[in-house]
Formats: sequence, structure tokens, C-alpha cells
Amino acid sequence: MSLYTDYLTEIETRKGEGLHPKPIDDGALVAELIAQIEDTGNAHRKDSLNFFIYNTLPGTTSAAGVKAAFLKKIILGESVVAEITPDFAFELLSHMKGGPSVEVLLDLALGDDADIAAKAGDVLKTQVFLYEADMARLKSALDADNAVARDVLESYAKAEFFTKLPDVDEEIKVVTYIAAEGDISTDLLSPGNQAHSRSDRELHGKCMISEKAQKEIEALKLQHPDKRVMLIAEKGTMGVGSSRMSGVNNVALWTGKQASPYVPFVNIAPVVAGTNGISPIFLTTVGVTGGIGLDLKNWVKKLGEDGKPLLNNEGNPILDQKYSVETGTVLTIDTKSKTLKNEAGDEELVDVSSAFTPQKVEFMKAGSSYAVVFGKKLQTFAAETLGVEPTPVFAPSKEVSNEGQGMTAVEKIFNANALGVTKGKPLHAGSDVRVKVNIVGSQDTTGLMTSQELEAMAATVISPTVDGAYQSGCHTASVWDKKAQANIPKLMSFMNNFGLITARDPKGSYHAMTDVIHKVLNDITVDDWDVIIGGDSHTRMSKGVAFGADSGTVALALATGEATMPIPESVKVTFKGKMADHMDFRDVVHATQAQMLKQHGDNVFQGRIIEVHIGTLLADQAFTFTDWTAEMKAKASICISDDETLIGSLELAKHRIQVMIDKGMENAAGTLQGLIDKADTRIAQIRSGEKPALAPDANAKYFAEVVVDLDLIDEPMIADPDVNNADPSRRYTHDTIRPVSYYGGEKKVDLGFVGSCMVHKGDMKIVAQMLKNLEKTNGKVEFKAPLVVAAPTYNIIDELKEEGDWEILQRYSGFEFDDMFPKTQNRTEYENILYLERPGCNLCMGNQEKAAKGDTVLATSTRLFQGRVVEDAADKKGESLLASTPVVVLSAILGRTPSSDEYKSAVEGIDLTKFAPPLDKPANTRSAHF
Repeated sequence: MSLYTDYLTEIETRKGEGLHPKPIDDGALVAELIAQIEDTGNAHRKDSLNFFIYNTLPGTTSAAGVKAAFLKKIILGESVVAEITPDFAFELLSHMKGGPSVEVLLDLALGDDADIAAKAGDVLKTQVFLYEADMARLKSALDADNAVARDVLESYAKAEFFTKLPDVDEEIKVVTYIAAEGDISTDLLSPGNQAHSRSDRELHGKCMISEKAQKEIEALKLQHPDKRVMLIAEKGTMGVGSSRMSGVNNVALWTGKQASPYVPFVNIAPVVAGTNGISPIFLTTVGVTGGIGLDLKNWVKKLGEDGKPLLNNEGNPILDQKYSVETGTVLTIDTKSKTLKNEAGDEELVDVSSAFTPQKVEFMKAGSSYAVVFGKKLQTFAAETLGVEPTPVFAPSKEVSNEGQGMTAVEKIFNANALGVTKGKPLHAGSDVRVKVNIVGSQDTTGLMTSQELEAMAATVISPTVDGAYQSGCHTASVWDKKAQANIPKLMSFMNNFGLITARDPKGSYHAMTDVIHKVLNDITVDDWDVIIGGDSHTRMSKGVAFGADSGTVALALATGEATMPIPESVKVTFKGKMADHMDFRDVVHATQAQMLKQHGDNVFQGRIIEVHIGTLLADQAFTFTDWTAEMKAKASICISDDETLIGSLELAKHRIQVMIDKGMENAAGTLQGLIDKADTRIAQIRSGEKPALAPDANAKYFAEVVVDLDLIDEPMIADPDVNNADPSRRYTHDTIRPVSYYGGEKKVDLGFVGSCMVHKGDMKIVAQMLKNLEKTNGKVEFKAPLVVAAPTYNIIDELKEEGDWEILQRYSGFEFDDMFPKTQNRTEYENILYLERPGCNLCMGNQEKAAKGDTVLATSTRLFQGRVVEDAADKKGESLLASTPVVVLSAILGRTPSSDEYKSAVEGIDLTKFAPPLDKPANTRSAHF
């Protein structure tokens, strides 16, 4: 039996790597296992039984289908296996979560054998992952007066699948483990350069933090077998950066609880904490696994007599330790009083009530947030089918409505898309809301996990209420290596069949599009009232409101067309003054963060919506601001646009969607044409005055307001990881924003990178314009450092070719990507030339291409985390500084940061990305490249 022998060979290989057998998702292999189980004399029977029972993946995998069918045969007596009694077969079905297992349970529950039907009905009562076809079978059986169907539906209406679960423990003992000092990026928990292994949970778990850390965590577990290890970001925020389900999975794998004894390496309920709490996206991901995320507040700012924070010599607040959480400290989480206490439980250290809202406690009890989402949907269906009221079980949605108070932009969007709320009641920040999701994005390094989540929740087709969804290929665009060749076609095939528009056509009918996911989502978002969910922290659109999410939340949005979250508070950002001619809009973005910190002391953006009044910038350029808000630790951002600018953005979106259709990317459902039609409707609404561009009410309430003074921005700004700061908690944050003059024109630059989601067509034109200008002044341009350029999309390259800009880039390039012969190996050395790389994330992702260890990289991207773009060398720390396109280009040519005068001279006459604040009355000001 070749599949089984192949599996044994793979097991031996994994054993040499310190790994257990890989969980089985292939139905053909399970069929071979069954044949060996039924052959009582087979030499492999014992191992086959073990693999069948404990190592077969549930949900809608083909393996689950074959397993469920065999368990049905055992229950019906058609096959006899001594080790698997009918009762044990029912137990195994109860752990398979849906899809084939629910189908089998329904077959048995609605069958003729009364005893079997009753047992199957009892198991069905514990299941929540039922879909329309499953519910329709129950309804039809009820109409036919089937007693078991009525019994099951009555149980669902009472939500017994939830109420009969054990409650969350009143006291949870934890032992602390400080993972790092300062902000902890999800790159530490799940490195980008290990993205290829994320769907292999045990293998990927080996990359969390370090082998040393893993051994220390294991030692703590042995010393404290009755306690849970709590992973901590000391003096920082836990889980900043990318939205990594794999990061939470890794933490759960090392510190959490096994979800089911019959499903390997799927753990839940991790406990994580940070001095400054948990990053909003990461906290959502923790909820997906029923985990706990605590805001420790164990370090506080020391205040002077005037009540203001005291600063050290470097201008940073001096911190006092309120209580210690050093590694090995035993603490008590009191879930009843919602406080963190000392080991004895007699001293309260900090209030943690925000971690134990009624909704979060439900996630903890159910073991995941989407078990609750599906459960609520199932209860509603059952009650409606029976014609009864659902038993009040779940915490009611929190509805905050402040009389006489206007609405912010995000409050308006949530109210317009809210589901299951009191009609006519305006909801304000703090309300918990189920909202319709219009656009969903899945990216390629988390997509395999999303597909696994969809299989696990037994989903087979995209929700019909989703307007459009896209599966990208951007994070693996740089190198078509063996890992990509193995993973990406499989992912694209699954997602294409599920109903998404895919970057690569599984049948090879259209050219592979490796476009950056955020830019595509920005193009296919065609309504400023949309809600967007995407599998990446930079899911920040300049139309609508977009939330970066983990792979599980993306799967839930694809399957149900919904998301559940509180309406966040907003911070209003407006502008005054005039932007200097030599400045680029990216400098305004950096200055916003710097001026916000100066105005407010603390980061008022963290966990909130940034409502930016930026009405004169087209969606392409405005995206530069919204994209950066992920690094400002904001939950999301919303652009307030002028009517004419929004129409211009929608027309551009229509054009680019039509290009996707022309390239053959349309699906059978006509998704792309539907988006064009929706854009036309929205444009008509704006032009007629029926529904102008989204704007907040004049009497809306904000958490804070930030006014950015453009007059103060006189030179380019650089976000510096400050890798040598004496305080480790101040390293690798995005809060250190410095003017270019700080470096005195002397900081050596080893590599420049223009690319990632932060650049738009105008940036590519800036590169070309600078080369033309410098060529006229100095003759042929010589690079003293490599310059890597990666356009975000093929559409942009096509437009540059039409407008003549691509030719100058080609002329200076020593390398130009070739889709007919894509690179199969990552680049390890760079020459001092211009590289035109394939559209996609490139260096920003850090999973394929990287700078040389210890390099100083100046980039347009958003990533400055340790080890992301560049790793440390033995004698020098790698650093990724972030700046505007013209600064990066000039630095690569000079081999160092420019002086302010050198910069001003180099950009004279260059058409930089410009911005003028919206006026009270409509203005004719239009952004560059309109």
C-alpha cells in the first residue's frame, strides 16, 4: 500500500527532525488505514488504529469524510472493530466539528433505528458547525413530525451546546514567562521567514522565540504542573505587527490546553499579557482560541510635582515598577472579581476587567470565538423553526446609545451594517455589534491556515452576502521555490473553488498576479460605507473601514459574511498649514505620529480608529496614511474624502477591476462585475446628492483630536528602530521619528528598498523622475548601495509602461523580474545596482528575500522589527529605517543618508506626492497624479 509506506517514510524523516507523525488530511491514506484495521492479522493494524483515532484531521478534509463514513459503518454494525465500539465511534464523531461528521450524525439521527437515532441526536446536540443544508434537513424532518429532530431543535433553541459546557474557573493560577522586554512583535512568536511551515503546527511551533525559550517554558510547566504559563511583554505591548494566527497557535502549542484528545497539535486557551496590554489584532486572535489577554500596567510613569511625567536624558518617561512579573512569578487571575492577584490571592495587583467582558468569557467557555458565533446562529435558526423565543443564554449585545450625540465615521459605518440590533437605536462607541462584512482578503502565508480553519468549521462555499473576496500571492511572490510550488497551487485551488478571486488560476488560464493584497483590496473596495476584513495587519483601506485579522477571523468572515466586535472609539486627525514643496506625503504620515506623541504624551491612537480628514487625496495616495496606522497601533482608520475625490477613486477602482476581468480573473458568480456595478451605484448616489461621501456628524464625540501642523514639517522624517537605545523597551518601536538632519548626512546605508504596500504608482514615478533629473545633472547615475524596487501591482507597471516611466527604470536595472522564469532561490548578495523585482511584498515580508545580516536598510516599507527585513550579524545589529521614496532613492545613490540640502536639491522639480488640507468649502485642489 504505497500511501501508507510513503507515510511511514515521512514519519522516519520527521523523527530525525524531532517531530511526531504529521496529521493526516488525505482520505485515500485513511482508506488504507481502514483496510489494515479490518485485516485483523495485518502487521500495521495497531499503528493504523492509532493514526485513525488520534491523527486524522477533522472538518471537511477528505480524511474526515472517509473517517466519518467508516464510523457510521461501525455504529450500524456493518463493520466490527473491537477497539472502536459504537459508543466510542459516536464520541469520535463528536470531536470532528462538522461537515461529513454532521452529515453522518444526521443520517443516523433521522434513521429507522430508534436507539441509534436517540444516541446520534444526543451527539448532535453538542455540535454547532451546522450549515444551511444541515439545518434544512432538520427542518424537513421536523415537518415530517420526526421526534428526534424536534428534540435536537429544542436543545438548540435552549443553546444546550453552550450551557452544558463547564464554566470558566473562578481562579486561574499562572506562572509568568517574560518573552522579551519592550513591544513583542508577532515575528518573535511566528517569524515571517518560517511562513511556509505555518500549516504544519508542530513544525512551525519550533520557531517560536528560541529553542532556549522553549526549554525554559517546558521547565516552568514541569515545576508548576497545576498552573498555566503566562507569556509577557515586559514594558511593552504584546503582539504588535502582523496579524498572526500562527503566533497565537504557537503560544497555545507551548502553553495552552489541547482542544481535543483526538486532534493533534491544536491547542487553545493561551494566557498572554503585556505591560501596555495586547495589540488589538492580536487580542482578537487570542479570542479565536478562547484565550486570555491581560493589560498588566505593572510599570507606571513617574510623575513630577506638576503631575506631568518625568523624563530621562533621552526624553523618555521614567517608569516605576508597580509590581513584579519576573519569570517564575506565580499569580492568580480571579475571574469572579476580574482582578489579577498575588499567589496567595489576598492582594489585588491590577484590575483586568477588560479581559473578562461577558463576550470574552463566552469565548473562553466555548473554546473559541467562532464556536459562539455559529452557536448563536444555530440557536436563532432553531427557535425560528420551532416558533419559540430563544432561551436567553448569551450575553446580550452591549448597546451604547448617547442621546443627542452625533456619530463618528466608524459609528455610522457600524450602524449601517449592524445585524441583530435594536432598530432605530443609534449605537455609539463601546457597543458590541455583529456587522455585515462586504470585502474579505486572504493572503498567501496565512491562507493555508485559513483554508484549514474553513475545513475545520466545515465550510465549503463563500457566504453569498460577501460582495467580493481575494486570495493574494504577494507574500511568496519573490521566489518561486519548492515551498511555494508545493503550497501555493494547493491554496489557490481551494480558495478558487470556495468562491474567491484568486491571484493564481488553478487551471493556468490567466497570468499569475502576485499583487500586494492590500492594494488589490483597496481597488476592489468600492463603497466608503463598506466593512473589510483581511488576513494581515495592514488591511487598512482608504475607503470604508478595514480591520486586519487572523486566519480564523478571515475564515469566519468568508463562511458567514459577518464579524463581531465592539465599535471602537475614534481619534480625529485634521491638518493645518501648507505642505512645503520639497516634502513628500510620507513625511506627513511620520510627522502625524511624532506630533501626536508630542501633543498627548501617550499614544492615543492605540486600539482606536484614526479618522483622518484627508479629503483631497485619491485612494492610492491616501492609502499611505491608512497603511501606516497599523504601526501607530490603531485598530483601523477611516479617510474622510471630498465628493469629487471619492468619485475619482471609485473610477480608478472600476478601471482596475475591469483590467482584472480582462485578464480572465472573473469567476462564475460574476463577482468583479458586481463590484463595478456597485461602484456605479455609489458614484450616482454622490453625484445626485442622495448620499454624499461619508463624513462624521458635527457633534460626534472623539476620544482625542490631533491637529497636524504642516508648516512644522520642513525636512524628511525617518522612523528609526533605535537599535542601540540603552532601554531595550524603546528599541524596534515605530515611535522614534527623526528628521534626516539628525544623521548629519553620515549614516551609512547598505541597501535601499522602494516597495511594499506603502508605495503607489506615484512612488514609482518619483523613482523614474529622480533618475532622469540626476542623469541630467551628473550624467549616468551610479549607485553606491543596491536599490531594490518592487511595484505593488502589475496594473501599476502596465500604467508606467504606457506613460513612459518604466523605460528609465529598465535602463538602470541590473535585474528585471521575468514571470516566465521566476527566481527559484532567494537573493543572498546584492550588487550596487537597481533591481526591478516582481510585484509583491519582497523585503518587507522577510520570509524569502532579506538584506545581508547586519546591514542598515533604508526602506519605504512599514517593517522595522528585529530580524524582519534584516537580521543581526555577530558584530553589528541589522536595522531597517523607514522613509519616503525620494529619501530612499537618494540614500542608495549616495550610500548614506543625505543632508537636508542634498535632499532639497535632488527633489527640485520632482512631482512628489502632495497634499493640501480640505477647506470648509469644496476646493479644486487635487492630489499629485490625479
